[in-house]
Amino acid sequence: MAEDSYSMSEKTFIEFKEKLAYLKGQKSDEIIHRIEFARGLGDLSENAEYDEARNEQRENEAEIERLDAILARADVYSLKDLKCEKAELGNIVSVLCKWNGKTIDYSLVGSVEADPLAHKISNASPLGQALFGKKVGDTVEVQVPAGTREYEITGIGVQE
Repeated sequence: MAEDSYSMSEKTFIEFKEKLAYLKGQKSDEIIHRIEFARGLGDLSENAEYDEARNEQRENEAEIERLDAILARADVYSLKDLKCEKAELGNIVSVLCKWNGKTIDYSLVGSVEADPLAHKISNASPLGQALFGKKVGDTVEVQVPAGTREYEITGIGVQE
């Protein structure tokens, strides 16, 4: 993985490209029409519709810049050829939480795809770093605010 790159699955890369096309096309056109309509209402100094449309335009342009930057430095990984021998991007890693006996499945993803509430953890997160490259049967320790947590890898699969 290249420095300063954004690891993401092919699916996320396509989703980001589609969102960028929408923001540059249809969304920008809608905002321009709203600005033109608001200008037609008269005095811009007290025109809430105009101010709102201009704010939306700034937010849209900022999101376009953010997505452009991410896509320009995307490091796309494929799930097609993914092995399940060791934990890597695209794998679902099943772990046994040694402190409470519960088993949790985590998807190991790039930082732009991370969603801890959905158990999608970044390879840059403490747990993601600990799991990365490990095999079934390995035990890892992760430092958390409550102390050290120990996880045993019980399975490695592939995301859909």
